[in-house]
Amino acid sequence: MRERERHYSWTETPGADAFAAALSGLEFLEAYRDGRVPTCGMQRTLGYDLVEVGDGLAVFRGRVGAFTLNPLGTVHGGFAASMLDSAMGCAVHSTLPRGKGYTTLEFKLNLVRPLPVESKSLRAIGRIVHPGRRVATAEGKILDDDDKLYAHGTTACLIFDLPE
Repeated sequence: MRERERHYSWTETPGADAFAAALSGLEFLEAYRDGRVPTCGMQRTLGYDLVEVGDGLAVFRGRVGAFTLNPLGTVHGGFAASMLDSAMGCAVHSTLPRGKGYTTLEFKLNLVRPLPVESKSLRAIGRIVHPGRRVATAEGKILDDDDKLYAHGTTACLIFDLPE
């Protein structure tokens, strides 16, 4: 056994909800992608970033590492679940008008092959399926740079008013 260390930091953002409420979902995600809104702790912890956003689309990119392995030495399914939840949820968020937010009601994840243990770049791509007023749905995939599929899933998100 070998002890390893991993160091990272994140910025707490009190008042980020008020900032988010003042922008459309797409405007907020563009600010987030461009670094005008600090990366959240979860993404810093797992090491993936929002790299592309459009109306009904969100793409995150990340790399697995030793810190993502389970006791059997394979990548923990929670890494894939987190990336897909982010991509699908942000695809929903990109369609929301100013003053609206979302939270995940449920999501389903299908792992079709083990995520590669070597440091391979992965993309989680989320796309809107139904931009409802109260409940929206999206689908997503995790692919490598050769478009090899590792996981896919679906989500349902509850749409609500953000506090002003």
